[in-house]
Amino acid sequence: MATSQHTIAGTVLTMPVQIRKANQHMAMFSVDADAAQRMIDYSGLQVCRYLPGRAIVVLTFMHYIDGDLEQYHEYNTSVMVNPPGSNASGPRALQSAGAFTHHMPVDQEFTLEAGTKIWGYPKVMADFTIREGRQFGFDCSVDGQLVIGMDFRRGLPFRLTPRQQAQRSYSHRNGVACETAFDYTLDGVRTRFGGVRVRLGDHPYAKELASLGLPKRAMLSSSADQVQMTFGDAQEIS
Repeated sequence: MATSQHTIAGTVLTMPVQIRKANQHMAMFSVDADAAQRMIDYSGLQVCRYLPGRAIVVLTFMHYIDGDLEQYHEYNTSVMVNPPGSNASGPRALQSAGAFTHHMPVDQEFTLEAGTKIWGYPKVMADFTIREGRQFGFDCSVDGQLVIGMDFRRGLPFRLTPRQQAQRSYSHRNGVACETAFDYTLDGVRTRFGGVRVRLGDHPYAKELASLGLPKRAMLSSSADQVQMTFGDAQEIS
C-alpha cells in the first residue's frame, strides 16, 4: 500500500504524522446534551448522551515539543459523539464514542495549515499566555479577545484510562465531515476530581462555551508530562 504524503508550506509530510514529545492539561465537564448538540449540529454527528440529558465536553491544552508539526501550543474544545449512524446512549456508549473537535486555536502557522488541509480541524491563529509554578495555567486569545483562561491544581499520581489508547477524532470543514484514527501514549499522569478554574472572555468562542453552562465544576482534570501520538490520514464520512 502506498504511503500518503502532503506538502505543507514547502515541507513534505509522510503519513503517519508522529508526535514524539508533548505535554497535556485536560478537564472534562458534564453539560446539557441539547445545548451541546445545538453547538455541533452543523457536523451531522450526534452527541453521546452518557446519562439522560447529559453530554461530555473536554477542554484540553497541549504543548507540542518535538514532532513532525514542529513546536506549538494548542487549545481544543471537543464534544464526545457517537460514531456516525449510531444513536447509542448510556455509560457504555462512551466506550465507542469519539471526540468531535469544535474549537482548535494554535500559535504556529505550519500546524494551522497542516491541520486544516490534512484533517479538516478548525484551527485558527491564537495567542497564549502560560503560567507555570505550583499551579499550571494559560490564557488563550483570538483576534485580541480572550477565549478562555484555565488554572489547574496539581493532581495525584494515578490514571483512570489505559497508558496506551487508540482513539478517533471527528472534524467538519467546508461541508465535509472527517474521521481520523490516532494512537497515543500518556506517561507522568496526575488526576484529580474537579481541580480546575475556568474563566471565559468576550470572544464568540467563549459565548459558545457559556451556552453549555460553563464555567462550572469539572468532573475531573488531569495532566500528562509525556505524550506521544501517531495520526493517520483523515477519512471522509457521510
